[in-house]
Amino acid sequence: MQKYFDATYIWETFPALIPFLKVTFMVVILSVLFGSILGFILAAMKIGKNKIAQKIAHGYTTVLRCTPSIVLLFLVYYGVPAIFIHFGIDLNDIDKAIFVVITFTLQFGAIMSEVIRTAYESIDKGQFEAAVSVGLSPTQAYRRIIFPQAFVVALPNFGNGLLELLKEGSLAYTIGLIDVMGKANMIIASNYNSHALEIYIALSIIYWVLSIAIEQVFLKLEKFFSKGKQVIKSV
Repeated sequence: MQKYFDATYIWETFPALIPFLKVTFMVVILSVLFGSILGFILAAMKIGKNKIAQKIAHGYTTVLRCTPSIVLLFLVYYGVPAIFIHFGIDLNDIDKAIFVVITFTLQFGAIMSEVIRTAYESIDKGQFEAAVSVGLSPTQAYRRIIFPQAFVVALPNFGNGLLELLKEGSLAYTIGLIDVMGKANMIIASNYNSHALEIYIALSIIYWVLSIAIEQVFLKLEKFFSKGKQVIKSV
């Protein structure tokens, strides 16, 4: 165990950690992509008139939002292979990143379903009726009037969900995925737990920079698209 704090370890750790960001980014991007698709499907089920579909979607969201990320990760990592082995399919040798992506796709989908639903329901339905009354088809009304405004409303919450996913994704090291967090733990283990504080500070700085960058991007996107929203309202 270390006896003193050595700041040089912070700067020396960056070159070892940064290359593994590509694994972290891969997990986040794929989870956001598939999770957004799942979230849209769930939101459509919630907004639709089918009562059974509504209950299934709301039930799914409740269960997933009440399940800790690390518990869900273990359920997927150990549960999915256990299910498939009964059909003669062995999944124990596939890349661990697949289980991580499945986990956070399921979780992000639940979050996005509520983001999309609340964004859609926040738009005055009178705008849809007005658009149709002036000659737009229902599809055109949704595409040109409803969806652009709902997108602006959903954008901040989408950004928050992305930030949470980035942070929660660090749990992937618990099943052996070597992303930026996994690499940090490998460095600490190779140093016999010495200078762990400095290495974790370096890791924190990387996450801080990424989070601030994402936050600023979404703030700029929100301002940009809000201008378009004002134009739509004025029309």
